[in-house]
Amino acid sequence: MIGRRGTPLVLAVLLAGCGSAPLSSSQPSALATPVSSLPSSPPAGSAGEAAALPIYYVAETPAGFRLLREFHRVPSADPGSDAAREMLANPTGTDPDYRSHWPPGTTLRTPVRTDGGTIVVDLSGADAARVDAELAEPTVQQLVFTVQGALQSTAPVRILVDGEPVDQLWGAVSTAEPVERGDDYALRSLVQIDAPAHGATVGREVEVRGEAAVFEATVGWEVLRDGAVVRSGFTSTTEGQRFAPFAFAVTLEPGEYVVRVLEDDPSGGQGRPVLTDDKAVTVRP
Repeated sequence: MIGRRGTPLVLAVLLAGCGSAPLSSSQPSALATPVSSLPSSPPAGSAGEAAALPIYYVAETPAGFRLLREFHRVPSADPGSDAAREMLANPTGTDPDYRSHWPPGTTLRTPVRTDGGTIVVDLSGADAARVDAELAEPTVQQLVFTVQGALQSTAPVRILVDGEPVDQLWGAVSTAEPVERGDDYALRSLVQIDAPAHGATVGREVEVRGEAAVFEATVGWEVLRDGAVVRSGFTSTTEGQRFAPFAFAVTLEPGEYVVRVLEDDPSGGQGRPVLTDDKAVTVRP
């Protein structure tokens, strides 16, 4: 879930990184224990095996509409096609704040393919309804990020509708040429929890993993119960000012909680609102 808080400047456009170095916490003995990090894009499985595919959604944040992802585990021998189908078939993510605004009934017409360094996605029903102008660009980029993430590629995406090229979608986004991946820092939320999933039931030692692009590699975290903060601290990404993994663990009593991660705010509240990501979890006895 997306929180509502107050944020830093980000410096460069780089692709999401991955790593496995141990990460620090501001209160390791009492509140949290660093754990090794989760890869940014888990590899797809071989034919017939379940693969953790990155599915991007659009969420409304204090900084406008941003992309956030979930990893959906589905049987996959064709990760690009399976990720696109999964995205289109699920208009909301596990997290209720994550949404897809593709027109209802939009489907993948033919399997995703590559052609001369371009990813080709052929859709049916994509122009059946209009998408609001402010949502049009992030909705197209949702598709671009999803298929690129599944294929672990940065190739531009040519979008076809019913087998034919279209000059634009919804009167707002040019698709006459293959669509390039947009600026990660302008499009993605700068903090993201990958695990646990929203609504998960977990053990008393709750391992939190995700990815962030934050000032001086510093990610704040809070645990809330009935709206009140009961634990808080800081952890670190493996690199600062670029998308990189973070991970920490916190021990909780049984009950219902919200785990939140948030940007550090070097501006002291003078900049844009801080980006956050929330997940509701149940800690079992």
